[in-house]
Amino acid sequence: MRGRIDEVRAMGSDDLLQRLQRTIEKLEAFNEIGKVLTSTLDIHEVLRRIMDKVQELLEPANWSLLLVDPETESLVFEFAKGPGADRLEGERIGLDEGIAGWVVSRKKPLLVQDVRKDPRFSSRFDAATLFTTRSILAVPLCFGSQSLGVIELVKGPKEEPFREEDLRTLATIADYAAIALQNAWNFQKVQELTILDDHTGLFNARHLEKVLEAEVKRARRFERPLSVIFFDLDHFKRINDRHGHQVGSSILASIGEILRRTLRSVDVPVRYGGDEFVCVLPETSKAQALIWAREIRTALRNHAYVLAGGEEIRVDASFGVASLPDDAQDPEELLRQADLAMYRVKQSGRGDVAAA
Repeated sequence: MRGRIDEVRAMGSDDLLQRLQRTIEKLEAFNEIGKVLTSTLDIHEVLRRIMDKVQELLEPANWSLLLVDPETESLVFEFAKGPGADRLEGERIGLDEGIAGWVVSRKKPLLVQDVRKDPRFSSRFDAATLFTTRSILAVPLCFGSQSLGVIELVKGPKEEPFREEDLRTLATIADYAAIALQNAWNFQKVQELTILDDHTGLFNARHLEKVLEAEVKRARRFERPLSVIFFDLDHFKRINDRHGHQVGSSILASIGEILRRTLRSVDVPVRYGGDEFVCVLPETSKAQALIWAREIRTALRNHAYVLAGGEEIRVDASFGVASLPDDAQDPEELLRQADLAMYRVKQSGRGDVAAA
């Protein structure tokens, strides 16, 4: 205690005021970050606001936030700011590459005041951004035993290198960020569970209602076409009766994969219920939707479901297409017209495509 008092006495008044000011700024920043945790569950908004506070407090020349992609076992640049940073977003590095890889794999913070003296430094991103790195501050984002990502701050050769005090500040902010990330991801998982179908991984009928209402409003506002495909698998009950519901569930899961592979990223495939499916196609006329319906039908018929004994099952379906504004002006009528068109195909022999 006496040593601390002597240290304070030895300081000049200006130095003491500056340190007090920095302490106040840090406390205010931590308070703001705490508010972020309860104000939004949008992952990108949470991370952006937290990194804004990092920028204010530590003033790096460049900074980046990288998140772990468990599927590819790599780190992805989620956010990057500074000279040439636009070339980094979406780039990936290995979990054993560079200082970021070292930090996230070992779950330890790291301060490197001169990267020229550290063999862990990888210079390939300096080459990409045309920036010269001298000092790096990197801390992991950890939740329990899980590594979520890493925050990395960079300074150039003409700037003062980072200090141990900066490392402690960033480590505290990283703890906040990790909690926010985990909360947002948990919320997202719960949301997905309520709108995704268990068997196919497609959206369910509950989500269809919201999507269709929003797309109809948008299409009417901007006077753009919107189409819906409604299809029902032919003789699917026979497959369940003959081969069992486990085989039927496997086929439904494969149909979900076929739809995701066949349709565009803007389209919304839905398992409507049982063996019925709906595809919402924004910016799509009736003529175009008929083409897409035939594409889906061809993909379904060409896919062989091979059973354990080697027997192959092929599935066909009956399709109905309806469009806005040609066939309806509201979501309910648009879906009903597509359903009626599909029903006409069922009555006339199945395995075909019809328009409202």
